[in-house]
Amino acid sequence: MTGYLTTHVLDTARGCPAEGIEIKLYRLTGETREEIAQTVTNADGRTDAPILPADAFATGTYELVFFAGDYLRSSGQAEGEILFLDQVPIRFGMSDPQAHYHVPLLLSPYGMSTYRGS
Repeated sequence: MTGYLTTHVLDTARGCPAEGIEIKLYRLTGETREEIAQTVTNADGRTDAPILPADAFATGTYELVFFAGDYLRSSGQAEGEILFLDQVPIRFGMSDPQAHYHVPLLLSPYGMSTYRGS
């Protein structure tokens, strides 16, 4: 297998990469959710290495959880105990064992979007 998974986070409200966002990756099998990776975004809003490298890649259903609340608070874009967006989960499937999957997060305090990137 040569497939792998990457991600990045862009702060669309400020027009810049989102540095310092914790990200966890889970593999889902039926009702079981297993954490398989954890990382933090760098100054470019990316991870320093693929969050799921080729040697660990397997097809299946996954979930990325972006801990956006801490970032939004520290950047002065959100305050309070309850935020509109705090933990942002994205559940997706990877079916091609040879493909590069890229799942970015476009983030603002009151909205988010994602897509299959390249």
